[in-house]
Amino acid sequence: MQLGQFSLQTVSGGRFKTDGGTMFGVVPRALWSRVCPPDDDNMIDQATNCLLVGDGDDWILIDTGYGSRLSESQRRRTSSEDGEPLLVSLEAIGVSPEQIGTVILTHLHYDHVGGALREDESGAVVPVFPGAAHVVQAGELDRATSGRPELRAAYSSDWVTPLADRGLFELVEGDVEWRPGIHLVVTGGHSRFHQAVRLESEGETALYVADLCPTTKHLRSLWCMGYDEEVLVTRRQKVQWLGRAADEGWWVLFDHDPDTAAARLVRDDREEFTVAEAMASL
Repeated sequence: MQLGQFSLQTVSGGRFKTDGGTMFGVVPRALWSRVCPPDDDNMIDQATNCLLVGDGDDWILIDTGYGSRLSESQRRRTSSEDGEPLLVSLEAIGVSPEQIGTVILTHLHYDHVGGALREDESGAVVPVFPGAAHVVQAGELDRATSGRPELRAAYSSDWVTPLADRGLFELVEGDVEWRPGIHLVVTGGHSRFHQAVRLESEGETALYVADLCPTTKHLRSLWCMGYDEEVLVTRRQKVQWLGRAADEGWWVLFDHDPDTAAARLVRDDREEFTVAEAMASL
């Protein structure tokens, strides 16, 4: 997809499965299973639709998928891909890790930051993109490395400290226009400092919503994940951003949707928002 001066391309950070109940929180199974049928183990398909942005001077990667460092039990439980799916995806389009100048991380859960690290031949954990600045909210990094017991299910410092030790993080605070046309906006909800990425160029806008609205099946305000730290914030922010996207004709880019990478939305009196136009990949 060409968005003004920006080229946008979906790159997979790996497919996997997750429990349907956790993906839809308080929504009854009888409802969510109609639009997202689970398998016999109650698992549903998920993607990690990372976004490669070209601005003519630099390659910018938004999120990195789960990477190659999952334990064998976690990989088996979630049916995650072997190897390094993000690097395979980048190689398929002729982009090497050394060409990535910036990695924007919406938050620091393993399925968004995991692909930024790998083990080398000696077993040492090393950055996948050693020449890239890894842009994240300062509050998100603080929480990911805090070691607070209540956050252990969401974060592990093993996923982020190798990047911090090498000085690869570029920290931002709050809503910023990080570069011309690239806006980082704190939505909260899924994690307290979760950020979305809004791209604007030549009158066109695209919004990478990440886990504020992970799939097109989560467009309704009450259809939120069980993983959300502050579900009421998610409900409020989702309506605000999806409403603006629908009213102004933006593309909305979905991280975890296995079928739809991007969509234009319209308001719907019964379902709040529906998809008017969809792309399977960019």
